[in-house]
Amino acid sequence: MRTPRHQVFQHRGRHSRRSGLIGSIATFVSFALVGWIILTNVQNADNTYRSNTDEVIASRQKKIAKLQKDIDTKTAQLETLKNVVGDTDTENTTNDPDVAVNKLPALSGKGVTVTLDDSPKWDTASKDKNANPNDYVVHQQDIEAVVNTLWAGGAEAITVQDQRLLPTSAIKCVGNVLLLNGKHFAPPYKISAIGNIDRLHTTINDSETIKIYKQYVEVDGLGWQLEEKQNLHFPEITTSTQPMKYAVAVRDEK
Repeated sequence: MRTPRHQVFQHRGRHSRRSGLIGSIATFVSFALVGWIILTNVQNADNTYRSNTDEVIASRQKKIAKLQKDIDTKTAQLETLKNVVGDTDTENTTNDPDVAVNKLPALSGKGVTVTLDDSPKWDTASKDKNANPNDYVVHQQDIEAVVNTLWAGGAEAITVQDQRLLPTSAIKCVGNVLLLNGKHFAPPYKISAIGNIDRLHTTINDSETIKIYKQYVEVDGLGWQLEEKQNLHFPEITTSTQPMKYAVAVRDEK
């Protein structure tokens, strides 16, 4: 027996409505699930970001604390050194019997002054491809050669650019700029020594390193002047003193 058309239509309509309801529920569940996944990922990313940020901040705080500790340590050491240098009544503050912390007294007397200077030909040589500009400037080894020669000649005290040389003084040149006792100096370089003039003259004239320098004076025009001084005066200075030693410096002839 056939089902009437209107009953078939009604059956199909009910089935259609039920299918639409299921589809809506499925769509809602799908969107809810996607939303939950997105929210979970965002929260995880936020937690990861916060975790990484906290680690960076903690690491930087540790570094800052370490740097502050280093600063405190260095400051304490500096204060200790200041106290040691400022204690002029202490004759010996170290275990080394050859080292003492005291004042170098002011010193006056006869002596010599040697002046070294760059060559006026340097500017031209610096533009000449066939010339070596280094041959036309005073080098660290040239200053050291004069200083060592004066010590060897019995100098009682020496100044370079009016800076009294100390046991801790280091002569260093960067280009044609002299660094000494924390200060910068440009040529000409004036080196003075208090001592027996005749003996200082003899030692300078016999120095092989100074003879080499004078060859550059004749060929390349480097500055050289030796003067006798009847009344040099070096002011008092506080320092750690020990016996002075000298070495032999050889000028690079390349």
